Order: sequence, then C-alpha cells, then structure tokens
Amino acid sequence: MEPIIKVRNISRIYKVGLETIYALRSISLDIFKNEYVALMGSSGSGKSTLMNVLGCLDTPSGGEYFLNGLDVSHMSDNELADIRNKQIGFVFQTFNLLPRSTALDNVALPLVYAGIGREQRMERALKALQDVGLGDRVTHRPNELSGGQRQRVAIARALVTKPAIILADEPTGNLDSKTSQEIMGLLAEIHDKGNTVILVTHEEDIAHHAHRIVRLKDGMVESDGVNEQRIIKEKAASL
Repeated sequence: MEPIIKVRNISRIYKVGLETIYALRSISLDIFKNEYVALMGSSGSGKSTLMNVLGCLDTPSGGEYFLNGLDVSHMSDNELADIRNKQIGFVFQTFNLLPRSTALDNVALPLVYAGIGREQRMERALKALQDVGLGDRVTHRPNELSGGQRQRVAIARALVTKPAIILADEPTGNLDSKTSQEIMGLLAEIHDKGNTVILVTHEEDIAHHAHRIVRLKDGMVESDGVNEQRIIKEKAASL
C-alpha cells in the first residue's frame, strides 16, 4: 500500500544573518491512510518545521515529499495553496478564527476559496458544526464562545473541505485539562471516521492519544514506533 505521506531525506535550512540553522536534517517518514500519528519533541526539535513542510506551508531545502503520490517538494506557492485547500485540514493552538465573523461564516471560509456557491457553503458549514456538537452556536462570534467551543469551530472548519488529512498543531495548548480531553475525544472520533490525523505536541499525555509516536530531536527522528501505552489501555478496557 502506498503511503499518503512519503518523505525522503527532507532537510530545512534557514539563514539568519551569517548563521546557518539546520531545522530538519535528512528526515525520512511514511504515514499511511487513516493512521493517527503524534509528532513529539521539545522546543527547537524541528517538529513545527516538519509540520509546516507536511502541511505544504513551507518547502524543504532538500529531499522529496510526496503527498497522495504527488511530488509537492518543488511546487509554487499557488500550487501548494491549492493542495492545502483540497487535501489538508488545519487545527491550530490559537484557533485562528475571524473575530467579527459568526461560527458559520468561519467554518464556511475554506469553501469560499474552493469556489463553492453560497447555498452549498452554508449547508456544508452547518453540517460540520453539527458534527462537532455546535449546531446551536452557528450565529455566535468567537468572543461569545468558550475556548473549547472555539476549538470545535476550528475543527469544523478543518473538516468542511472533506480533506484526507487533519493536521493538529498543539490543539489543546490553550485549553484546560477537562476541555483538552473533550477535544482529544473529538479528534479520536474524526480518526475513527477514516481521516488521517497528525498531531503535533510537546505534551506526553496528549501524544499518548495517538496510535504511533514519532519523536524528534535536533531536527532528526529520534524514535518512531507504535504507542504501547495505548495498546495496553485498549486491551485492559476490552477485558
């Protein structure tokens, strides 16, 4: 089976004045359809840079990246924007919602860029909000919602284009522990429905919701393996 994400010897180098920073060093990685993967690492490990490359927000300095069989390593900004809009749904720590727009309009926004007519946009946005349990909050603006509700709006927006991949960058970073568990439960449901989920986090307890954990250190993959803790928990729950 061909991986949905295939990365070979990816590097990312930044020049800051006279200094050269090696953010990623020869990373190779395969992620398959409907996997649930956590990218773990401390600040400076390279996880955010790798997320930007996987999410087509940045291009690598070297190496190859194939997304659904397409070589996206050397695409133009416009081509990358098109790929992002069709294939990847983003969930950010800071929600990134438009403050003056309603929940419905925030969720419908990616469909505007996709050229979908207003009636269909609103229909799909409403369905996405209902799917995350916010069917009764469609006319609320972000400042009228709790942090957890704002993140649910952001997840609905990520899902509305029906992408193959959900990329969640520290999705619980601004939430309390109870709300964090609810959001992680929602991501698990999304994965169960068939999406590939890539979770970027520095928190061990959040990473352990994933089925596989890729640990990064100094721009390299330190370890990559099945999340044993999750398997033990699932076995215990089934007894």
